[in-house]
Amino acid sequence: MATLTAWKFSSPYGADDALATLEKLQGEALIQVQDAAVVSWEPDRSKPKTREMHSMKKAGALGGGFWGLLFGLIFFVPILGLAIGAAAGALFGSLSDVGISDAFIDSVRKKVTPGTSALFLLSSDAVTDRVAAEFKDSDAELISTNLSADQESKLRAAFGQED
Repeated sequence: MATLTAWKFSSPYGADDALATLEKLQGEALIQVQDAAVVSWEPDRSKPKTREMHSMKKAGALGGGFWGLLFGLIFFVPILGLAIGAAAGALFGSLSDVGISDAFIDSVRKKVTPGTSALFLLSSDAVTDRVAAEFKDSDAELISTNLSADQESKLRAAFGQED
């Protein structure tokens, strides 16, 4: 089963660095990165840049349509107004079916601000203790996951975060 997580970093480049680390760990068979996307927001910009790292050859890859819809709802729909917002509301219903709720959208919107970055990751088969060890000194903040409460608690503990 794949896990979808969202991580916030306190610099515009933190998510890129984390993705590079995850790709290295994948080479060591410590995690399977099925798909990922990075949002980087330079302090002097009015909106973030997004970059998708997807390979449709990988099982479980979400593809650009998913990431585009998600990032549109999080970062761009509030700017575009009610007409587009209403149309996006119908699309949002399908996202909530897979665990992406209003609360998730709001949380990401509040936390990923100018001067920060975020990594959205679809992964599986992680050797959690080894992966966590690689990130123990990072400033990663777990925004959201579709793990069970017990799994999420263990993940937060591994990264030294409180529930």
